[in-house]
Amino acid sequence: MIDFGFDKIALIGAVALIVIGPEKLPRVARTVGHFIGKAQRYVADVKAEVNRSIELEELKKMKTQVEEAARDVEQTVSSEIQQTNAEFDKTWQEVSGAADSSPAWTPPPPQYRHPGKNWRLKRGATPQWYKQRQGIRVRALSGAARVARYRPPRASN
Repeated sequence: MIDFGFDKIALIGAVALIVIGPEKLPRVARTVGHFIGKAQRYVADVKAEVNRSIELEELKKMKTQVEEAARDVEQTVSSEIQQTNAEFDKTWQEVSGAADSSPAWTPPPPQYRHPGKNWRLKRGATPQWYKQRQGIRVRALSGAARVARYRPPRASN
């Protein structure tokens, strides 16, 4: 970029003062500053756009690398699966061929037995016998039953 030192700026200012005059110099300086600011914003926008395009290209390169790596992993996994399936089929053929020649007794599959639990009934973790032995109240009393049970006896007059 152009290098302006203090001496060059002072020389330009003196020439501008002589040519333009002291009355119009502040308005001209304001206008020049305005145009310089616009030029700087334009240059900054262009730089930002170039940086975005460079980052976009880098992201595209990274995307292609990741896609290639994923394809390689997929091919490796699929080849391993095919190899394992082939080995399994070979072993299955050997075992099923041997089983056909000598039939052995196989037990019937187990029948389903209901667990006998009522899922609607909520049960506590503490067993009933422990609660009874410790004197823990098992059944809750209603409000009226509690009043009737714990009301002091009436004094007879």
